[in-house]
Amino acid sequence: MASEEELFANIDALLEEEPQLPPPAERARLREAAGITQARLATALKSTVQTVKNYENGRSEPKSPRLEAYQRLLKGWAAKYPAHAAPAAPAPAVAPQPEVPQTFTRVPTVEQDEAEPDIGVAVKPVPERPARPAARPATSSRRPAAKRAAKPAVDPRFPHGPLAVLDGDGSAYAAGGVVLDCPATTVPELVEWTLRESGLGAAKLNRYGKDSDPLIVLTAAAAVKLGLPERLEGHEQRRSLRLPEDHPVVKQVAKAKWQLTQRGFGPWARIYRKAQGRDRQCVQLAILSWDALDERSWPGVAEMEPADIARVLGVYAQRVITPRGSTAVSGLELMTALRPPTKAVQDPATGNWVSGYNAGSLGTDPMDPAPPEATPEHPVVVSSGWKGGFLNEEAYQWVRDVDTLSDEECTLPYAVGLDLNTAFLAAAARLVVGLSAPDHFHAPKFNPKIPGSWLADLSHIELDPRLPSPFTPDGSRPTGPAWYQTHTLAYAQELGHDVHPIEAYLRRETGAYLDPWHDRLKNAYVDTLADMGVTRDLSDTEFLAAMEHHKEKDPGLAAVLSAIKATVKGGVGKLRERPQGKHYKEGETWPALARPTWRPDIRAAVISKARVNMHRKLRNMADMTGLYPLAVLSDCVVYPSPGTSPLDFLPYAASGKPQPGGFRLGPTPGLAKLEGVQQMLWAVDLMEKGLNPARHIKGGDAVLDEGE
Repeated sequence: MASEEELFANIDALLEEEPQLPPPAERARLREAAGITQARLATALKSTVQTVKNYENGRSEPKSPRLEAYQRLLKGWAAKYPAHAAPAAPAPAVAPQPEVPQTFTRVPTVEQDEAEPDIGVAVKPVPERPARPAARPATSSRRPAAKRAAKPAVDPRFPHGPLAVLDGDGSAYAAGGVVLDCPATTVPELVEWTLRESGLGAAKLNRYGKDSDPLIVLTAAAAVKLGLPERLEGHEQRRSLRLPEDHPVVKQVAKAKWQLTQRGFGPWARIYRKAQGRDRQCVQLAILSWDALDERSWPGVAEMEPADIARVLGVYAQRVITPRGSTAVSGLELMTALRPPTKAVQDPATGNWVSGYNAGSLGTDPMDPAPPEATPEHPVVVSSGWKGGFLNEEAYQWVRDVDTLSDEECTLPYAVGLDLNTAFLAAAARLVVGLSAPDHFHAPKFNPKIPGSWLADLSHIELDPRLPSPFTPDGSRPTGPAWYQTHTLAYAQELGHDVHPIEAYLRRETGAYLDPWHDRLKNAYVDTLADMGVTRDLSDTEFLAAMEHHKEKDPGLAAVLSAIKATVKGGVGKLRERPQGKHYKEGETWPALARPTWRPDIRAAVISKARVNMHRKLRNMADMTGLYPLAVLSDCVVYPSPGTSPLDFLPYAASGKPQPGGFRLGPTPGLAKLEGVQQMLWAVDLMEKGLNPARHIKGGDAVLDEGE
């Protein structure tokens, strides 16, 4: 049995382990009861206001000798200002707030305490002592990102969201109406502040993935303040420009032991140190005055006020991904973020956890395409001397022969353009693609369930000349054997024709790789349109009316919508990124080939399915209404019409519901919206000149992005 001396020794040890300071909320109460500001307390403790704030919200604890001084002060205040009331109940959760005008509240940043280890990431609050609601005073004024979607919980590691827009006065505008004070005057200081004090970042999108690195967007004034040129001058392509290696800022970064990626210090610069264990140390910079935000993808955003830029990019980051570069780059990065290549697996031999393949992903190693799937300059083609032809699975660019126009069609007064919402995204839904390397087969039996590239002769198939051929991008009839993606041959079978491939390159391992990508972007598109007043419960008449002015209601959300659409097409295009630069020579490798996501076969599958979907609708429209299109460009089709509205020619049942199989109006991917209206004579004049009315139906110099 233990002696009295041993028991008292144990009790004394427990007493020594008691908290040395009162709870964070009590610290703040005592200071406020004494009428002392955080600034005065910071001066007395020879610290900073931010450190005092951290003490009072539980983000950090003081270390000796500051601990003893702070403890003495709190004990003195506690004797003078005792808490007479019972302990307060936990603060209730903040109720969802109504939509309010965008306002910004200046709040403190998270500062790492002087004695804490330098791990290069935002400090994680102690789980059992979460920050009080008051630590994020802008919560109640935060603009909800989506009215209809559930608002995501704030990650305690990243209380200020994924990004901030830094202005020349040191104000960093974050998402949700928060303004942070950034004292940095150099790029290395900015990186350190971002990682240690800003509270910026975003949680991973997949359990096996990585958290998104924080993004700092620099206005022109902020760039100049940090020693960067206001403009990045040069004669090469804008996206290839970067600071020279002897620039003072590049030297500053290197001297501070930070690194730049191979792309250097350009409009989108990544500054990092090698990871320490699982902790990433990386910050993304985007310089507005260096054209980081392409006007075609982000219309008008670069000219907005910093607060508005933060809101636009914040909504995109919350719904899609924290921007990593162009929208095309972000689209590709989103695929990997949602389908990480590896996961932790246990080695059965040693019991240790090691990195293993994550099923359903593209893995970590780049994969050579089959020769017909490659581009003519690809090393696989050049080194092998391949002469067997290539896949030509591209979006439609077809104009109907004017000789096929009937007198009745020519007397119709209008040409009406319909645009399919994110047609490539709709095609990506439940799309089975190859995950393994291609295998070569001779005279295989066609199987529509196996993704791959097939050599077949479809030139014998006779189709209505008033419709484009579904087998070629220009809508012309094939003239002999050609390479086709699985969906194109499957559609030939669907039309009732026998398919006898001559050879094929097929993949044994398959999966719906793009499904999570499709789901996230679809939700982003639909939710953003809904926030602009275009919801799925509208009638067709109401939908057309809402679409007529939806961009005028909120230019910021209109820019988000534009960026989402560009993310879809650009991401698909990036799957077959071609070499860039005037010094490239055929047969040489280029940087994109080092990516597991350089997969021209997946791009071909998406575009083939989108083109087949379009043709199926064109054929069904002809069967149901007797109407034939004048032209098709990618996801836009132009029809002759007796009136200026799609309601004047789209097929509806007696009940008033749209007929299935044809074009239907609505705000979801794959459904249609009005693209533009012109006079029928205008359309025929363009067709006679060999020009495509679908390219110009919107008016002005409208040109559709075709996903490359």
